[in-house]
Amino acid sequence: MGSATNRNGPTYAADFLSLPGRPGRPRQVGITHVIDKGMCSSEVEGLFEVADGLVDVVKLGWGTGYAVKNLRKKLEIYERAGVPVVLGGTFWEACFAQGKTDDYRRFVEDLGLTHVEISDGTITIPHDRKLEAIAELAQDFTVLSEVGSKDLETVIAPYKWVELIEAELRAGAWKVIAEARESGTAGIYRGDGEVRMGLIDEIVHRVDANRLLFEAPQKAQQVWFIRKFGPNVNLGNIPPDEVIPLETLRLGLRSDTLVDPTAGNQDGAGI
Repeated sequence: MGSATNRNGPTYAADFLSLPGRPGRPRQVGITHVIDKGMCSSEVEGLFEVADGLVDVVKLGWGTGYAVKNLRKKLEIYERAGVPVVLGGTFWEACFAQGKTDDYRRFVEDLGLTHVEISDGTITIPHDRKLEAIAELAQDFTVLSEVGSKDLETVIAPYKWVELIEAELRAGAWKVIAEARESGTAGIYRGDGEVRMGLIDEIVHRVDANRLLFEAPQKAQQVWFIRKFGPNVNLGNIPPDEVIPLETLRLGLRSDTLVDPTAGNQDGAGI
């Protein structure tokens, strides 16, 4: 049997199972946001050999986009795959700290990027100034903003998370990223990687979950969000080698999210 699409969504190897609906690209929900920590060109090619159509956005983590030697070659591969690339929010923070945000914009424009990420998880930036940056860049780019601190000792009250997220959406952010760090041990998670469930409940009580992108680098975190919000929850900071495993979680093709039809309704199964 040849490959087939699932309800006009991503292409899979076969089509005889009943699976959750997955929208096709460009997706507004069910986004898989991948972190590239300095992959070589052949690794990028390999990612799309196995996961073509499953990746929605790639972030060149931190300042790696500035440091790698194969940047433009990689960007050509991502462009051929139809996947937008963003430079890590920490890189924007470094540019802000040095008063180089105009240079940042010229650099992004020269690279032909259509998406940018604005964050304040490492340095202290007046929120009004961050909102101005979002609004300015949103005129010409798709903006992902990030809320939450990378500092494990910094605790932001749930109501403050909501206020910050709502303000950044109003300023023009396409999605607001809920911070977790690349390790998944900060922001919306405790130091051991456990989801701060009460915080998530408080946020989504006020903010549409589809407007959020939850960083979830760890499998247990991905499982929790899929069970909570369903297969088309937006998940970020996914390692490249976890794109296919994540898709199987979304589709209920892995034990963690597989529903036993003989067991009746299973609330929270996520599919």
